[in-house]
Amino acid sequence: MTAQLPLALRWPRRQRFEQFHAGANAPALAAASTLAIERGAPWIYLHGSGGSGRSHLLLATCQAATAAGRRAQYLPLAAITDQAAALRGVAGSELLALDDLGAIAGRREAEHALFDLYNCTRAEGGALLFAADTTPAQLGVELPDLRSRLGACTQFALKPLDDDERRAVLKAQAAARGIELDDSVLDWLFARYARDLGALLDLLDKLDQASLAAQRRITVPFLRGFLRDAGAG
Repeated sequence: MTAQLPLALRWPRRQRFEQFHAGANAPALAAASTLAIERGAPWIYLHGSGGSGRSHLLLATCQAATAAGRRAQYLPLAAITDQAAALRGVAGSELLALDDLGAIAGRREAEHALFDLYNCTRAEGGALLFAADTTPAQLGVELPDLRSRLGACTQFALKPLDDDERRAVLKAQAAARGIELDDSVLDWLFARYARDLGALLDLLDKLDQASLAAQRRITVPFLRGFLRDAGAG
């Protein structure tokens, strides 16, 4: 991925605030919603395990900022080879979301580039939003001044939805499509399939299409056959 790609990124429809199922993460959602539209709002540092919604919130914040007439960019640092060049190359945005921050830890040039970007963005009145799998203190950043600045952000520890919350979201999303998901189907699915909400919603999209094509309800036998044919079960 080149440094220029995020500039042309189209914000995915599923990664919007209205599609973020907050659960215990409601304070983080509220803060990100404020940062998207209010100049001078506190900068945010999100941390949590995979599936906790970090990237979703970053993309949603960029989309909301764009909708409010602000220039926003999203930089997925783990997908970029020359991170220092990418960080020095971003310019002109009022809000910049930096994902997978741990990817630059221990990389001297990238750390210094982020330190300079932080100071420049602050001086120009812009906003930064960070996401990583751990806290600033645990990130492994070697530049002390950068660790200090990251630690000064408002921090939120994101938690994945629990099984009951994921089940409720799947049922609601299915109902919106006119699909009734029996508890037996959900029991079978949760026992044998990835429980990441994004993966589950992607599967629901595919099941919706497959059941319509086959003119069949989504039952355990249908689900079992679908996953077997897809190589996922």
